[in-house]
Amino acid sequence: MNFKTTKLLLIALVVSGSLFGQQANQKELKANQIIAMIKAKVTCPWSNETVDTFKSGNPEDLVTGVAVCMFADMKVLKQAVADKCNLIIAHEPVFYNHLDETKALENDPVFMEKMKFINDHKLIIWRFHDHIHRTKPDGIYVGMIEKLGWSKNQTDSSMIHFKFATVKLSTFISQLKSKFPGSSFRVIGNPDMSVTNVALAVGAPGSASHLRLLQEKQTDLLIAGEAQEWETYQYAYDAQLQGRNKAVIFLGHTNSEEAGMDYCARWLKGFLPQNINIQYIKNGSSFKNL
Repeated sequence: MNFKTTKLLLIALVVSGSLFGQQANQKELKANQIIAMIKAKVTCPWSNETVDTFKSGNPEDLVTGVAVCMFADMKVLKQAVADKCNLIIAHEPVFYNHLDETKALENDPVFMEKMKFINDHKLIIWRFHDHIHRTKPDGIYVGMIEKLGWSKNQTDSSMIHFKFATVKLSTFISQLKSKFPGSSFRVIGNPDMSVTNVALAVGAPGSASHLRLLQEKQTDLLIAGEAQEWETYQYAYDAQLQGRNKAVIFLGHTNSEEAGMDYCARWLKGFLPQNINIQYIKNGSSFKNL
């Protein structure tokens, strides 16, 4: 074999290899194959006891696109269909309870209409809650800290503790509101108190977690998602009535976590094949403050 023939053969191998790589990248994937890729990408062991499971549809169906959201509500379902996304990855429950148990809803008209839409459009819904929190770093906190612009204020690697130049609580609230236009917060604390050290607890980790953070001597202000009014609310209110430099701002569950699912969509784009259409669909609040 002469030099010219060898050169042509090498070129042919490189081209064919490149084409093979492109074909592999462009390969259509089933829903369960995409979820397997997610499971392989998280840094935590995959638990058998988890809510991160398929909630509807056939995992063997080919995926036409992926819609990532906080809640798979009717608005998101319709937008996913419009965007030609048949796999929906949602952070929170689909059917109004943590375990997505539907037996009590079998004859409920709201549930029935939602299921009809899901089935008519062959939508596959998978929940991604436990393991996006357990992976390192916690994907929901990554997205929220990015949205808040607080990365430079972190005092440790926990993504929970932050330190700021001292301001009044009322000023801190105004600054926070600029990150969530049109939102209303629930606030407990003296508007004139000084805020320097802030703790972040997204979602609804439970009042025991809230109280542990408030009990830390350095914590002036807790930024939380939501809690039962007879727990964290009353503790923080008593602290205020006692003249303690403690306050809580409740952002609401969606506000406190939704940016994490925006980050999740970008995270997926980093390792899923480039030909897969991945869309982040914003939910926003499900209620209005009147």
